[in-house]
Amino acid sequence: MRADRTAFDISEQAPGTLLIEDVSMDDIRESALKEVEQILAGPLSAAREEGKARVHEFVSKRAPRYRPVLSRLEPLGVTVDPSIKDQELELLLHSNLQKLEASALAEGHAVLGQANSAAPPEGYDDRLARYLNTVTDINQSDLAAYVSRRRAILDVLQRLVEVDDQGRYSREDAIHSLLMPMRTDSNEVGTDASNLWIIDERLAFHDYLASDKTLKSMPITGSDSTREPDLLATRLVGSPALASEGQSLPLPSIVVVEVKRPMRNDASEDKDPIQQCLDYVKRVRAGGVKTALGRPIPPTREAPAFCYVLADLTKTMVDRCEYATLRPTHDGMGYFGFNEPLKAYIEVVSFDRLVNAATERNRAFFDKLGLPSS
Repeated sequence: MRADRTAFDISEQAPGTLLIEDVSMDDIRESALKEVEQILAGPLSAAREEGKARVHEFVSKRAPRYRPVLSRLEPLGVTVDPSIKDQELELLLHSNLQKLEASALAEGHAVLGQANSAAPPEGYDDRLARYLNTVTDINQSDLAAYVSRRRAILDVLQRLVEVDDQGRYSREDAIHSLLMPMRTDSNEVGTDASNLWIIDERLAFHDYLASDKTLKSMPITGSDSTREPDLLATRLVGSPALASEGQSLPLPSIVVVEVKRPMRNDASEDKDPIQQCLDYVKRVRAGGVKTALGRPIPPTREAPAFCYVLADLTKTMVDRCEYATLRPTHDGMGYFGFNEPLKAYIEVVSFDRLVNAATERNRAFFDKLGLPSS
């Protein structure tokens, strides 16, 4: 002890020059911790079990993405206070998942590097198998996170289409923004920024997609119109546009989506969302459809069009569907049909049908993760 009796005159760590009988503070702490663990073995074991149960409950009910890798995260030090908050536990699990991913990445470089050697070292096959199992679990975790996000998005959509405490419905721009950020296109935002899978999974595969932008501003139209469709997309089917001799040019398909406020009941001949969609199709075709890079596609009358109107089936909306000679769906929550002159498939989808259909398409994934399907 120091002369002033305020601290011990002992090295924190034992340097190599110390004699065997010399003791460092690290030695003292390590020995003290072992003694404390023995004395508190019962309470510590119970606390660890409670903490483990807390983690498993959180993963089961709130964060299923960690289920595939939980057995790998626990050895990394996921020991928690049973009273830990959900946010803090999420951060801890995420931090350990990043450590696992970094470790797997380093292991992958090492294992794959050995594969190029003339004679892989002894035990290589077992090491490779362990690495591939770890990568599989991480990929399953990523898929679980993706599916969980879909469940959360559908919950948000369900709330948006319901009446609030003041008896009001959400504006159409709130629903529109959930589907895809407004006043953007596919050159400005990535696929992760949109949730068009709610309408149709195939909308993820497009050449160009615009949200609430003028036809004039779109590189695919060649139009001078300042009209703004809610969502407009083109998809190219076939060979690349700049094809070599003997190859066919791509066939463009046009997708138009109109979003209306839930329970809106003012559809009329002058404000007909079905006719709006068809007008946009005509304007795009008249301007000359191009690829997203601005390359012209030869005109064709066979280019198909798909029009989606997201609107509740109020009386005026039903009237517009009947005037367009659309047929009701089997569940009575939508209408569909084909406009022969414009080669356009039309579907009017009520918001209840939109949520139900998206949920049904994802039900198998939700069930696999133990997430509620409704």
